Amino acid sequence: MSDFALWPVLAGTAAFFAVGALWYGVIFAAPWQRAAGLSNTQMRDGNAMPLIFGLTFAFEMLIAMVLWHLIARTDPKPFVVMMMATGFAVGVMIPAIGINYLYLRKSLTLFLIDAGHFLVGMAAMGGVFVWFRG
Repeated sequence: MSDFALWPVLAGTAAFFAVGALWYGVIFAAPWQRAAGLSNTQMRDGNAMPLIFGLTFAFEMLIAMVLWHLIARTDPKPFVVMMMATGFAVGVMIPAIGINYLYLRKSLTLFLIDAGHFLVGMAAMGGVFVWFRG
């Protein structure tokens, strides 16, 4: 397996992005908006959305590339791929946003919603990677 494979990386990124669309657009839309302190007017600002979505996809693709590289270098069993994906969320991503939110004085509600997104999104990405390697 090479260190970089376009299709798994794109599919893993798309899975993470789709989780975010459901998470923030359907499941936790109103609670997240309240916890983030965003008004309906701010949410309707359509001019910012293409940039936000584009950068989100780019950042998630960078995450997918790093995880795929680690998987390619270690050739782990499927359950280890899932442990790596969710472990990356629990051990790196969630603590990082937690530290940031402490200094920004963000609410526990916002932290839990965003942390859940990272955990479920990374699990989805891990599942896609397991499927591609199967």
